[in-house]
Amino acid sequence: MKNNILIVEDHELTRFGLKTAFEACDFVGEIYEAESGEVSVDVVENNHVDLVIMDLGLPGMNGIEATRKIKQHKPEIKVIILTSHNDVQEVLNSLKAGANAYCSKEINPTRLTEVVQSVLDGASWFDPSIAHIVLEAASQFQQPENNSPEKDYGLTARETQILKLITEGYSNNEIANHLFVSINTTKAHVASILQKLEVDDRLQAALKALKEGLV
Repeated sequence: MKNNILIVEDHELTRFGLKTAFEACDFVGEIYEAESGEVSVDVVENNHVDLVIMDLGLPGMNGIEATRKIKQHKPEIKVIILTSHNDVQEVLNSLKAGANAYCSKEINPTRLTEVVQSVLDGASWFDPSIAHIVLEAASQFQQPENNSPEKDYGLTARETQILKLITEGYSNNEIANHLFVSINTTKAHVASILQKLEVDDRLQAALKALKEGLV
């Protein structure tokens, strides 16, 4: 299945490099380009776009506002933020705007194409270099007013306890020591948590837990 991609970047050379990388991908169909946030909104409105690669430092309407507008009109479109900044507030605002992934501009082009395919398949992804920033930002999300989860994922009491420790940044070894259980038992619980939450890794589990009030 081919997916149409929009590259939003005000630097022509960077756009060219990204377009060249994606032209070699068999899962990519049409590749659209936009040099500003305003143009990106117009492109999305008038074309079928599956995923947007969004630069934040755009002239006029910035990438966060453009992401917000795109998501408001077409929430099914995936948005990957591509930036050279790792500011906590910027990450938080990107998440609130609906971004599905947040990548450093230093990411390897081959790795970026893998991230795009992963996000198109429904995953969320955040650059390892900013994982701690994402968790810090996500912890600032307002929890549901009734303080109850939006969905019952069937987590056991022990799994919920471990999920809370994951959101607090505990490693598997630290969790094992904290709960006086073996590392293999901890790994088994974490694997079960990821499966029940339908996420690919610990970071996604932590984000989902914080955003949906699971802990």
